[in-house]
Amino acid sequence: MIDVASYLVTPEQPVSLINHDPGSKAGFEGGKEAGESALPPLKRRLSELQRRLWAESARSLLVVIQAIDTGGKDGTIRKIFSGVNPQGVRVASFGQPNERELAQDFLWRIHRETPPDGYIKVFNRSHYEDVLVARVKNLVADEVWEKRYRHIREFERMLNDEGTTIVKLFLNISKAEQKKRLQARLAEPDKNWKFNMGDLADRARWDDYQEAFETAMSETSTEFAPWYIVPANRKWYRNLVVASILIDTLERMDPTYPDPEPGLDQVVIT
Repeated sequence: MIDVASYLVTPEQPVSLINHDPGSKAGFEGGKEAGESALPPLKRRLSELQRRLWAESARSLLVVIQAIDTGGKDGTIRKIFSGVNPQGVRVASFGQPNERELAQDFLWRIHRETPPDGYIKVFNRSHYEDVLVARVKNLVADEVWEKRYRHIREFERMLNDEGTTIVKLFLNISKAEQKKRLQARLAEPDKNWKFNMGDLADRARWDDYQEAFETAMSETSTEFAPWYIVPANRKWYRNLVVASILIDTLERMDPTYPDPEPGLDQVVIT
């Protein structure tokens, strides 16, 4: 399994993405074929831990996934959670807020989607859009999004206190890799639907988004809700890292099956 500690954002330490190689495959000597072969055993382990969490039904896991456009959020979710019991896993995607959501505090729509006991909930984008997109596109005043880091830390602490373990994943790709993926969406007809002209406007703000991600992770990586910076240029290695982080997180949670009813050893089915 990958050394996940090397990708952890240390609490209260500034993040500089230039120091994190999005093409890294550190800790893995093989290539793509070996990496793809290494994933199924990790998924089986993840499935077993998920079953224990579901059976225990006393705690939950929230997985937050953030990335720049084409960063691989959908592909990561599809690859990692295929084969895991769908009864105990839910995905929530957060797009542009609607009129009702804009009339509430920015965490209102998020809190409604947090996981109940026994569940793994995956956020495809999240409350972090309100310190990323809102900041870069000047959707709110600076003094508004600047306060949100504290709000997010306190919100995540409350969830943790109530039994939800939180792990946050930033899928880190290079600007050159983003160009390659955007070009693929244009070149392949069955991927045309994924291409949005707005992606080009966001790409022009690459540096602004990188700075916004750096600040968000620096301000909100905590012991109770850590960020991990996942090298994501190589999709197969990204999958290994994400699976390893989730397994490490669940193993430290150590969910257990409930004790059976007394006397089951005496039961005879007739």
